[in-house]
Amino acid sequence: MLFKIGPATLSAGILLLSGISVSTAQTDPGVRPGAINGQTGATQFQPLPVASVVTPATGDPTNAIDFFNDGLLRFQQSKQNVNGQGPRFNANQCGGCHAQPTLGGTSTASNLQAFAVFSPEDVLPSFITATGPVREARFPFFFNADGSVNTSAPNGGVETLFTISGTGGALNCHIAQPNFAAAVAANNVVFRIPTPLFGAGLLENLDDSTLIAVRVAAQGNGMGISGTFNHNGNDGTIARFGWKAQNKSLLLFAGEADNVEMGITNELFPQERPLPEEDQAQGGRGLPSTCLNIAQLGYPEDTTNMGAAGSAVLSEVESFAQFMRLLAPPIPSTTTPGGATSIANGASLFSSVGCAVCHTPRINSTQPSHITSSLGNQTVAAYTDLEIHHMGTGLNDNVSQGNAAGDQFRTAPLWGVGQRVFFLHDGRTKNLLAAITAHRSSGSEANTVIANFSSLSASQQQDVLNFLRSL
Repeated sequence: MLFKIGPATLSAGILLLSGISVSTAQTDPGVRPGAINGQTGATQFQPLPVASVVTPATGDPTNAIDFFNDGLLRFQQSKQNVNGQGPRFNANQCGGCHAQPTLGGTSTASNLQAFAVFSPEDVLPSFITATGPVREARFPFFFNADGSVNTSAPNGGVETLFTISGTGGALNCHIAQPNFAAAVAANNVVFRIPTPLFGAGLLENLDDSTLIAVRVAAQGNGMGISGTFNHNGNDGTIARFGWKAQNKSLLLFAGEADNVEMGITNELFPQERPLPEEDQAQGGRGLPSTCLNIAQLGYPEDTTNMGAAGSAVLSEVESFAQFMRLLAPPIPSTTTPGGATSIANGASLFSSVGCAVCHTPRINSTQPSHITSSLGNQTVAAYTDLEIHHMGTGLNDNVSQGNAAGDQFRTAPLWGVGQRVFFLHDGRTKNLLAAITAHRSSGSEANTVIANFSSLSASQQQDVLNFLRSL
């Protein structure tokens, strides 16, 4: 059994590339209104049967709802002074990043990072704005001692935005933020925005052979599209979560976010995380001892609750993973925007110009699930092949993760794209048309596809935009 979420519970320009002919007659219809997965009425959370048999394979529906609601509650709780939040972090709750159009989504139009005051010693980086996306920052390269960029020393690690210094819970921990001003001035900073989580359990339950079959079927497409997979370094299987498909499972995805984004150690990542320049660069010495075990809980701070029963026995990262795993996929509109005829035309054109080579409309099917039958034997209409593709110089962020090089990114799932505010891995645009055309640059596998799209008439391009916003 999967679950769907109702209304949000939180308050909370790219130039077109040369050689692309795009008429001003077509426009991005903007964020599609309505619930992400069909929820209506006052009740926010209800079971969503996505299988002909809705009884979970193990346990009963009530228990499944308990696990889902437990994760939902923890997902939106502030972690400050709760689980021993560490010395550095980007946000203090999952819901602060994953909130559009509701909990489990991506960045909202109002950036909570710009309004949160965590430390009197912090300075809000220039790239964090009230109307911009929630962002994670990375420095592609380390700096030399004189402040110049050392392009021979790849970095790519997360440079955490905020510190605990100067707050009541900091004790004797005093650490500085990364020098974001210098990084911006040197053009040595890149960004990531939160990925939406709806339907993630279905993506997790696709086996490698099914994904390989999709890749094989796309070979010989005549459009210069190849693609490959990012593989888990431990068992060699296909990884699939994150902008570069760097994480294998939702549990690993949750554990990394807990540690890197919120500064909480857990059973997957049991030590505090220094910045890359403190830990990986030559001369780095890690975190100062005064910034270790600040909460005086011991490590890891988030652990299995051995004294509890029921769903509460889960550690927080396990609860996060179950919430994401059971979160229902988006439900597309058949009429909004533009009407049913325009949407149907757009879907056909989306395939004919070649977008569907990477953004595979449907994958059949997930493996039987021992967690709940609703995750098993399902068609996944996510519009992704979960492969990583070369996206060219225009999108290259010079950050390698696993098998993914700087210009390689996972095909972003498009289900739910109609209700997103920001697009591309770094949230550089709110305009869906600009996001499409940004796929074209030197070395991109999408160049032929975007050329095909640009050759469409203005009304045909509008149909494609209407179709995408209907998802």
